[in-house]
Amino acid sequence: MNNVKRSALFGFCSLGCACLGALLPVTQALAEPTLYLGMNGGTMERLYADKVLPAFEKANNVKVVIVPGTSADILAKVQASKGNPQMHVMFLDDGIMYRAIAMGLCDKLADSPPLAQIPAKGRIKEQAVAVSLGVTGLAYNTRLFTEKGWNTPTSWMDLADPRFKDKVVFQSMASSTFGLHGFLMFNRIQGGSEADVEPGFKAWPNTIGRNVLEYIPSSAKISEMLQTDEAALFPLTPTQVTALKIKGMPVEYAQPKEGSVVLNVAECAIAQNTQPELAQKLAAFLLTPEAQAIALEEGDQIPSNPNTPTTDKTRGQVEAMKRYLETAIAVDWDQVNEQRPAWNARWNRSIER
Repeated sequence: MNNVKRSALFGFCSLGCACLGALLPVTQALAEPTLYLGMNGGTMERLYADKVLPAFEKANNVKVVIVPGTSADILAKVQASKGNPQMHVMFLDDGIMYRAIAMGLCDKLADSPPLAQIPAKGRIKEQAVAVSLGVTGLAYNTRLFTEKGWNTPTSWMDLADPRFKDKVVFQSMASSTFGLHGFLMFNRIQGGSEADVEPGFKAWPNTIGRNVLEYIPSSAKISEMLQTDEAALFPLTPTQVTALKIKGMPVEYAQPKEGSVVLNVAECAIAQNTQPELAQKLAAFLLTPEAQAIALEEGDQIPSNPNTPTTDKTRGQVEAMKRYLETAIAVDWDQVNEQRPAWNARWNRSIER
């Protein structure tokens, strides 16, 4: 009888231990912390998910989930959950990052060796820092330009050239940083400034406005419009031009003689997030030469950390960006963001009506 009891007890223990062993991986997986990173979707999302983030996840026993969306989308989501954010770190275009900081949505960045390596011009106050460098200039349809015998564009005012009637595609100023940059440069050429946009609004309808085939909310439609040859000329960054070329699109970047406009992608740790230490560690990791070298090699993201190594494949891109930045215009974002709601309303009323 005792032997039977011992046998039954042993069998129960074996079964229980086996079940416990089976459950342990599940329990560990459930216990693994998860960070949510807001950023642009598409190719950038895949780049970070597949190539950049795995090293951080492995080193810190953490899962990083990307929440995709435009900068405006990500800002709106974080603003809606202020005080109880669902994300931990976010990437935003630099101009929108200024708005996020003003809204109190970003923590001060913790000191770290990678942060110390970023030049002062890559910092946005104490809360944010550039992850990748960029500029907004002009992009053009090489197939159309060759077919028509058109010269390579050299100026923002080429957008108003009568040759390009119904061949200019322009991102909406109200929803796109590219569109805002293009308008502000046109406004400057007309004699205006960030403090005075009257010259730009006044001159637009009879210049660039006459050539615009369509105002688009973002650049997502440009690939399609290149394929159909609807788009000949439009504002864009060298990085996005490279991404389109990789897909086989007939497109090239042109640096305007008046200068391009600085457009960096910046990051911040979201205020009052549920994993503040891990969020700061992730933000610091994304500034390291190791992380930025992968983003450069695999996704043509120009590094903000000057210690990032280059290869034969990427050296030319980095050197070209340095040249573009030498003459690039830096927007006064505090002033722009203060006035932008009024500009947006006027744009929607008088330009895209």
